[in-house]
Amino acid sequence: MPSPVPPSTHKPQRPPRRRGLVSTVILGAVAVHVAGLLVAAAVVVARFFSEPAATFEVTRQYRIPVQSREHRMAMARHEALAPKPAFTDRMVSTRPTAFALPEMPVLDLDQILPLDPSSFVSNQVASLAGSAGLGSGLAAGGLGSGGTGDSGLSFLGIKTEGSRILLLFDVSASVLNKAQATGMPLTRIKEETLKLIAQLPLNARYSIIQFVRNYKPFADQLVAATPPNRERAARWMETEWNETGMLGARQRGVRTASPNGLPIVLDFAFSLKPDTLFLISDGSFEQTAPGDANRSIPQEEIQAQIKRLQQAAGTEIPIHFIGFQMKEAHRDFWRRTAQRSGGKFRELR
Repeated sequence: MPSPVPPSTHKPQRPPRRRGLVSTVILGAVAVHVAGLLVAAAVVVARFFSEPAATFEVTRQYRIPVQSREHRMAMARHEALAPKPAFTDRMVSTRPTAFALPEMPVLDLDQILPLDPSSFVSNQVASLAGSAGLGSGLAAGGLGSGGTGDSGLSFLGIKTEGSRILLLFDVSASVLNKAQATGMPLTRIKEETLKLIAQLPLNARYSIIQFVRNYKPFADQLVAATPPNRERAARWMETEWNETGMLGARQRGVRTASPNGLPIVLDFAFSLKPDTLFLISDGSFEQTAPGDANRSIPQEEIQAQIKRLQQAAGTEIPIHFIGFQMKEAHRDFWRRTAQRSGGKFRELR
């Protein structure tokens, strides 16, 4: 009897055809994705090289019409070729302006040639002398009294180059007595003042203020150094000069405030916008405060006020001090004050 055949231990193998199908599907999917990426990249790159679609836009054009030349400009060019006219009339404003021109000074026609009106380019028309309007004597370095030379001015031994000069005279009794004792009486002070005014060029301005506790100005502003103003200053010093050592508030032309004294004088002086100040005194200043109390003005107050006024002026204004028989404390203070401002100090004993 034949023996039975034992069962086989090997498992049936998967057909190779099915495995190849799976591989084909995967490779096909990868190929499709790669092809899609290539096509998308080609489309994106093609956009950069393709010409943009034609568009039609209408832009608005702005044209400025050609302006015709004004007749006034042509006339101005024509008049520029004509000789400069002689200036014989006063300058008159035909409409209100933000500033006011001073009256034209009276000129000595024997010393000045016909002037060019175009030279009056200044808000302080005080001089009508230019390089083409000088009389004889220019070659000598100036015209002397009333000229336009700039050789420096001198007052009581102090030289200055200023062109807007203001003189402050302390005419109290003590100052007048000390000036008399030092050999500088009031008559000589007047002579020196008039001598300084006579040396001023036509383009300079000046004024005078005499004060004790109240003050009396020569003018409300700095005046031009013209012959009529020089004569006016001489008459004012002869008729209006105080020789009593006091300035009453009710006297003609006297101004006051409360408290009075040097502070109100300095406030008014700096309001005239000078570029040089001469202060003639003995260095001792008093005032009448509210309640009729007399007191000496502390030096600290004067120093603080001068500092404030100098700062408001925008530039350091030289203060030249001329003193008579001063006390040591006053001498030291005013010497420092003058030097600090760029001025000079001189004492007469």
